[in-house]
Amino acid sequence: MSTTPPNLVELLLKRIENRTGRRVRNLSVEVGANQVVLRGLANSYHIKQLAQHSVRETLPTIQLENAIVVE
Repeated sequence: MSTTPPNLVELLLKRIENRTGRRVRNLSVEVGANQVVLRGLANSYHIKQLAQHSVRETLPTIQLENAIVVE
């Protein structure tokens, strides 16, 4: 059985916040066995994409769902 290290979520949150300048509101990261889901609100698709790239740099082969909403 695979378990997620408890600090992985914090690591991803910190990297996303640093890369986006904390411009994703209500940011949450859900880490499953084979998938990461990003949720939150952004003002532009550029910010949404920066958040996604932050995860890709850390976990390049994981399945990623970017559910950040652009307003």
